[in-house]
Amino acid sequence: MKNSTLLMVEDNEQDEMLALRALRKANVANRIDVVRDGQQALDYLFATGEFTHRASADLPVAVLLDINLPRISGLDVLARLRNDPRTKLLPIVILTSSDEERDRLRSYENGANSFVRKPVDFHEFAESVSRLGVYWIAINEPPQR
Repeated sequence: MKNSTLLMVEDNEQDEMLALRALRKANVANRIDVVRDGQQALDYLFATGEFTHRASADLPVAVLLDINLPRISGLDVLARLRNDPRTKLLPIVILTSSDEERDRLRSYENGANSFVRKPVDFHEFAESVSRLGVYWIAINEPPQR
């Protein structure tokens, strides 16, 4: 059975709470793991640091990745993931409040599958996140590992 966990890399607790609520409201029952910074994201995905208990081959179905993260930025996390054969094809969605064209461009240059700006309005944010969850968990068909 394929892993259907979604990984959210989000340092803002309010955005995390809203996103989790939106996913549950959209009936996304899959496990959603949350890490708070870029280093934790890398440790989670490569089963290092505090996540050595994880099987490194047990990757999530997709990663929702913020750009402005403590310790290691989301764009640096993205670049590292794309440069490693284990995570090169892992679907990564940039979910950020940034509206900077340079962030959008760097995200795609570094291999992001999608760039979604977090709407300021709660209802728009909830709708965007629920659509993302449904698409990446239920509709998208990633390559076999």
